[in-house]
Amino acid sequence: MSAKILVENNGPVRTIIINRPEVRNALDRESTAALGTALRAFEADESARVAVLYGAGGSFCAGADLKELASGAVYDAWAGQDGPLSRPLAKPIIAAVSGHACAGGLGLALWCDLRVAERSASFAVLSRRWGVPMSDGTTVRLPRLVGMSRALDMLLTARMVPAEEALVMGLANRVVEDGKAREAAEALAHAMCGFPPIAMASDRASAYNQEALPLGQALVAENEYAVRAKAQEAVQGATRFAAGDGRHGALK
Repeated sequence: MSAKILVENNGPVRTIIINRPEVRNALDRESTAALGTALRAFEADESARVAVLYGAGGSFCAGADLKELASGAVYDAWAGQDGPLSRPLAKPIIAAVSGHACAGGLGLALWCDLRVAERSASFAVLSRRWGVPMSDGTTVRLPRLVGMSRALDMLLTARMVPAEEALVMGLANRVVEDGKAREAAEALAHAMCGFPPIAMASDRASAYNQEALPLGQALVAENEYAVRAKAQEAVQGATRFAAGDGRHGALK
């Protein structure tokens, strides 16, 4: 693994760290390839259930390395056919956002399932200033997440959206104090690991799958996911409930 991308494990939680703080964790071609390798390794590792994506040194990610781009380097689309952001992973990943998540860094945060942002964090399409188009899924995922009007406001004006506004928009899921994004995201990841995994994976897959389907087909697909999950996990969970687990809000 490149020193530009670090990986740390804590039980079933894997933290993947973009380690280029000197350029606010902008991703050059080497670090982009290493990030893709780390993400695929997480997806393939049965012992890792939830990942946290974090930027070292107080900034999440400033997008593509424009100095490398200025040198004539050719960047493949991050959300292209084989790009690291071309599809959701099979397992959840949480963005721990401090400082800036801008341009491709915004696209990276949008690609994650959840975003935990520090109070001073911000989200923006700052690549607008330099004539660099988005090729990381932002123009697709941002409107779906926050609505077309808000998405166009960000895409066309390059304005920076602070964490509290991002929370109201649905762009951020949690806002925490500065310096606490990684800790909070990892705590959330561990809490998610405490749930029975099959039903959670089933509901997550159905939620992503429904975006491309008409309502009727989406409901049919949801039931198909649920039937498979129930056959593997639901009886055991119902048995624990019947035995008293969860009574008065107490869960073992």
